[in-house]
Amino acid sequence: MKRIMLRLMLFLSVMAALLVMVHTSSVTRASDNWMAKVDAALLAETRDNAPTEFLVVLTERADLSSAGRFSDKTERGRYVYNTLTELAARTQAPLRAILDQHGATYRPYWVNNMVWVRGDRGILKAMASRGDVYHIYANTWRRMDLPQPVADQSAPRQTGIEWNIAIVRAPMVWNKGFTGQGAVIGGQDTGYDWQHPALLNQYRGWDGTTADHDYNWHDAIHDDLSGNGSNRCGLDATQPCDDHGHGTHTMGTMVGKEPGLGIGMAPGARWIGCRNMEDGVGSPVTYAECYEWFIAPYPTGGDSFTDGDPAMAPHVINNSWSCGPDEGCTTSGVLQSVVAAVRAAGIMTVHSAGNSGSRCASVDTPAAIYSDSFTVGATENDNSRASFSSRGPVTADGSGRTKPDIMAPGVGIHSSVPNSGYSYLSGTSMAAPHVAGLVALLISADPDLAGRVDDLETIIKQTALRLTVKGPSFCGTDDATSIPNNDYGWGRIDSLTAWKMAASGIIPRQSYMPALVP
Repeated sequence: MKRIMLRLMLFLSVMAALLVMVHTSSVTRASDNWMAKVDAALLAETRDNAPTEFLVVLTERADLSSAGRFSDKTERGRYVYNTLTELAARTQAPLRAILDQHGATYRPYWVNNMVWVRGDRGILKAMASRGDVYHIYANTWRRMDLPQPVADQSAPRQTGIEWNIAIVRAPMVWNKGFTGQGAVIGGQDTGYDWQHPALLNQYRGWDGTTADHDYNWHDAIHDDLSGNGSNRCGLDATQPCDDHGHGTHTMGTMVGKEPGLGIGMAPGARWIGCRNMEDGVGSPVTYAECYEWFIAPYPTGGDSFTDGDPAMAPHVINNSWSCGPDEGCTTSGVLQSVVAAVRAAGIMTVHSAGNSGSRCASVDTPAAIYSDSFTVGATENDNSRASFSSRGPVTADGSGRTKPDIMAPGVGIHSSVPNSGYSYLSGTSMAAPHVAGLVALLISADPDLAGRVDDLETIIKQTALRLTVKGPSFCGTDDATSIPNNDYGWGRIDSLTAWKMAASGIIPRQSYMPALVP
């Protein structure tokens, strides 16, 4: 009996030890599971518990598929705004309560149900351990390789219509009486010199006598990103400002005009702007914040959740920037859903293809790679592809989609720069504004096109000057007859032919049209 008791006690001891080991192992696994929701780079960055910033994306997403039932652009935008703000306010409340308890610094965003947080590893773990959190992304700041505008004050001021505006036949549309009147163009960039003589009268916040920047300007730069402790625009600038020059140059190509000088595609349109970079330094959260503001602009110092007004939204947004892998923009969780929401609101997003050169699959950064972005490559004055203009297909997300969608002039573009100056710049950043300006011309010709992003894109694609690849270098499945192709997309924009289609009210649904020669 004693031997049996000893064996039983030994057995129970072994089982107890095994249970402790199993429990300890399960606890360890449970405590480590939160790490699977966090970017690896972010985990490494917070290893020493140093505070950093990150983006907490919640699991619950809004269904915006019903937005298409609204024919009126403002009503469509209001539906998107109300749907997204209601969801974010409801689902973010418990998470924000915890952040308040920790005394964390944070900013909530409704456009993709996300919260920007600055905190240490403890806060990071508390967020990632929640079941309502989908993933936590790093918010990395990166300086873009932007062309640096330098105004040549010694050069005589040019007169006449610039070659890039003339070659796409925008002046012929002006002669029909359509200069972009009634259309609003948005731009997010390094900012804008709103008092530049080529831009002042087109700024929606200027009535000819006084300025009102509410609903017309937003600054997404809230912190010193450059690290030098100063910025000539300051932080949370209350009026448009450009601390680089890139943004002012792009806006000039969209709407710029002075007496005797034609640098802009749609000089009759109005513009509004958002600064998403400090001297060329941006991040996923600044890009997302500008997009959010464009869906429903709100006044300076206003609350994006309650003060937004979709009636003040632009018809089209120009985006001459990129967000690469080193900024955390390789996944769909941050920007792709943002761009989709903008489109659902009836706002067209025009995006530069990038300047990564002649290799195939060099259109490789958001938001140029997205199907919801209208991506623009650059041409020379002979309609050949600029050597720096990126090519498709898109392999970064595995889609293989053909990009760019369209081409526009992007070499030696003369446009406005801060302090009333002008400068020549080259890049797909210079090409994209031509397309945003063309959208304004089309809406001017047919106001019913407002909010109809699919139709606007179809018109521009179907009326483009067809450009095929000469070879021997072809990308993807292209050959010498492919339209669209991964060099030129559907071709180079043609304003006059696009206007004719818009004015006719007949928009074809077929995927291909014969070559059109201006």
